[in-house]
Amino acid sequence: MSIRFVTNEELYNQVIEPLANAASFVWIGTADIKDLHVRHHGGVKSFLAVLDTLAQKKVSIRLLHAKDPGPNFRRSFDSYPLLWKSMERQLCPRVHFKHIIVDGKIAYTGSANLTGAGLGMKGVNTRNFEAGFVVNDGLVVEQIMAQFDEVWMGKFCKTCQRKAYCSDPIL
Repeated sequence: MSIRFVTNEELYNQVIEPLANAASFVWIGTADIKDLHVRHHGGVKSFLAVLDTLAQKKVSIRLLHAKDPGPNFRRSFDSYPLLWKSMERQLCPRVHFKHIIVDGKIAYTGSANLTGAGLGMKGVNTRNFEAGFVVNDGLVVEQIMAQFDEVWMGKFCKTCQRKAYCSDPIL
């Protein structure tokens, strides 16, 4: 069992690398999402290129986010038609958690959004001060997955009082 508290650059290294090596599935929950770039195999790639590589390997990808991404993300996303078809996406304006779950074996939960200043490749003097936990304890990973799945499946939609802000309702 391992639970590691990680910050800043260490957070980037402990979350992006395991995600890029997923074999079965990746679930990503974030309040904000932008067209971030990451180090990958000795170079720099759009995070969407990393997800596209996973999709080519038949890795299931779920993205749960709180608001529509900006124009840079949308333009970049248009370059990856396989993601249009294979990545599942849900929008819920109440999502504020930041979770990344890889193969049900490792999970991240913490403060970093899926943005350049959060989990992306920003310089030490420009990135956000982020913190979180990377865990491989099965019970903790299951609890993080359960919260993600409850929102993903629309458990709270019927009684939600924020429907006026929901542009793409789950239910």
